[in-house]
Amino acid sequence: MIRVLVVEDDPVAAEAHRAYVERVAGFTVAGVVHSGNEAVRFCSRNPVDLVLLDFYLPDTHGLAVCAALRAARAPVDVIAVTSARDLSEVRAAVSSGVMQYLLKPFTFAALRGKLETYAAWRAQVAQPGEVGGQTDVDRMLSELRTPGTGPLPKGLSASTLASITAALDEATEGLSAAGIATAVGIARVTARRYLEYLADNGVAERRPHYGGVGRPEVRYTLVKR
Repeated sequence: MIRVLVVEDDPVAAEAHRAYVERVAGFTVAGVVHSGNEAVRFCSRNPVDLVLLDFYLPDTHGLAVCAALRAARAPVDVIAVTSARDLSEVRAAVSSGVMQYLLKPFTFAALRGKLETYAAWRAQVAQPGEVGGQTDVDRMLSELRTPGTGPLPKGLSASTLASITAALDEATEGLSAAGIATAVGIARVTARRYLEYLADNGVAERRPHYGGVGRPEVRYTLVKR
């Protein structure tokens, strides 16, 4: 599960953001705070993977929070959730390492798109080894910057794809569609569709597994680069 800290000074908005995050598969809310100092303190004491960060906080600016997190070497990523539209702030956010920028007001679908794209990106960079080349780096960065417009076929979810990729990464001998269905909690036919998508795109490979009488079982293994 990807652990999220919601940083928002408005209690009503904070509760809405918390509820939105909890609705997205693969994400859980680690905490909700209402100021910049609380955010930095929380990240220093609790495991957090991602911060949803408002910029206009009562004690400091969100960019100062980013700087404090970087200075403390906190292993967290940041998605700005703000009404700040000034180009200088957008540029500063990018320079501060903000991964995505979501303008208020926004819908649940907009936040879900950001989170699912982040989850898919996180699953890719968590794999061991090296990238195949510049094209791979460009593709990953492009997908991160353009949520909701990636090449996933209709009906496939980026968060489910990330969960399946993570499950394959942990299975040294590969998993069948039935194994993935059990591990991720989806139907076998759905699991097979995701696995075939990964195999067709060179992320996974199919391997026959001869375990008994009859047709061999097809197992899928993650391609290590």
